Amino acid sequence: MKKAYIGLGSNLGDRLTNLIQSLEILLAEPQIFLEKVSSVYETEPVGGPEQGPFLNACALLLTDLNPERLLQKMLSVEKKMKRVRNERWGPRLIDLDLLIYEEVTIHTPFLELPHPRLAERDFVLIPLADIAPDLQIPNQDKKVMEIIKQRGQTKSVIIYQQQNWFKF
Repeated sequence: MKKAYIGLGSNLGDRLTNLIQSLEILLAEPQIFLEKVSSVYETEPVGGPEQGPFLNACALLLTDLNPERLLQKMLSVEKKMKRVRNERWGPRLIDLDLLIYEEVTIHTPFLELPHPRLAERDFVLIPLADIAPDLQIPNQDKKVMEIIKQRGQTKSVIIYQQQNWFKF
C-alpha cells in the first residue's frame, strides 16, 4: 500500500458535513483506506472572488491505486457531491486535492505532484502538520514543520474541530 496525503476544503453549505461526506464516499472505494485525519481548520480564502471562509483538513490515505487513478476517484467524489467549477479559486462545496503520493513527482496537464502550491499555503500546511509534521516534501529539502516555522506567523488558520471529527 502507498501513502497519499490529500487536502479537503469546503466553503459552501454545511461545510463540516461536506468534508465528512467526501471522505465517506472516497472510503467506499475498496482500494482506499484512511490512516489518519487532521483537525479541521477555518481559513480565509486565498485568491479568487470575495467569498466566505473555508473549512480545511488533510488526510493520510493508504491505497494501491496509482496517483492518476486516485485523483480520478477524488474528482469522482467531487462530481457525486455536485461540485460546480465556475471560476478558478471560486467558492466550492467540496475540493479534494492530491498533495503528496509517496515520493513521486509528476508534471502532466492532469496531475502535478507534489501539489505545486503546497508549501505556500498555511491552510494546507497546518492540517498536514497534524498528521505528518516530519514529512519530507518531495523535491524540497524541508519537512512540513520546518516550512511552517520558516513562513512565520500563520494567517487566518483557526482550529474549528479537533481530530475526532471523522469516525473511522
